[in-house]
Amino acid sequence: MTRHFLTLNDLTPGELETLLQRAIELKQMRAAGERYEPFRGKVLGMMFEKSSTRTRVSFEAGMAHFGGDAIFLSPRDTQFGRGEPIEDTARVLSSMVDIIMIRTYAHETIETFAAHSAVPVINALTDMYHPCQLLADMQTWYEQRGTIRGRKVAWIGDGNNMCHSYINAARQFGFDLHIAAPKGYEPDASLLASNKGCVTLTDEPFAAADGADLIVTDVWASMGQEEESNERALAFEAYQVNRELMAAARSDALFMHCLPAHRGEEVSADVIDGAQSVVWDEAENRLHAQKALLEFLLT
Repeated sequence: MTRHFLTLNDLTPGELETLLQRAIELKQMRAAGERYEPFRGKVLGMMFEKSSTRTRVSFEAGMAHFGGDAIFLSPRDTQFGRGEPIEDTARVLSSMVDIIMIRTYAHETIETFAAHSAVPVINALTDMYHPCQLLADMQTWYEQRGTIRGRKVAWIGDGNNMCHSYINAARQFGFDLHIAAPKGYEPDASLLASNKGCVTLTDEPFAAADGADLIVTDVWASMGQEEESNERALAFEAYQVNRELMAAARSDALFMHCLPAHRGEEVSADVIDGAQSVVWDEAENRLHAQKALLEFLLT
């Protein structure tokens, strides 16, 4: 049976733990200059409806490290952007490549694509979820602190796709997630309801951050929400992760952000560039975590 990775829930907790340990191994192998090319002759199809820096480079570089190839496909260059049914694109593309990653808007798009694909499909971001980023975040935590089970994680800001993936991660990795979001910007209600045992919602940032081991945030206006920027800036004014908010967390708390970041908006410069920030390790780990994911799905 073809395995897909559309959300963190597509893998078991045990598989996720194994994948993260493998990501750390692959990172060490690369640092040691060890060549490992199991994917010679294999091709990754990369479909982008949303722009990207880290996602494109990490997947493309990962396949190159493995001895394989990657093909970049944008809506401007394919029938996918000219109205061809998703089902038809999936059938054709999956007959020519070995694995596919998609970065798109509606989560239903990738679900439909996967249902008609003969090869594994990876969610490289939808409006609902961003599971690949969570693999990198969890790898970064493991490298810094060991297991995250039983820890307190605070999500500060918009109840967006990253927040949704943190909700799934709380269940899969066994941590307590405290979400602070303004009224009207809360995460998906059904997702909250099905994970109420490990997720707490508040509109008080300092309550969420109190005693936290990890504080995470994201931009206030995601791709496709640019016209809401001014309105959102007012709504999220009290939700900046700054030195005062970090002081409410544990003294050894870490700070993460999926990037790109807007210093002076969702995070202050002294936090993201400070000693508690691990955002650069987190960004690099997109490469290693996704290589582990590609290896898992293809072998």
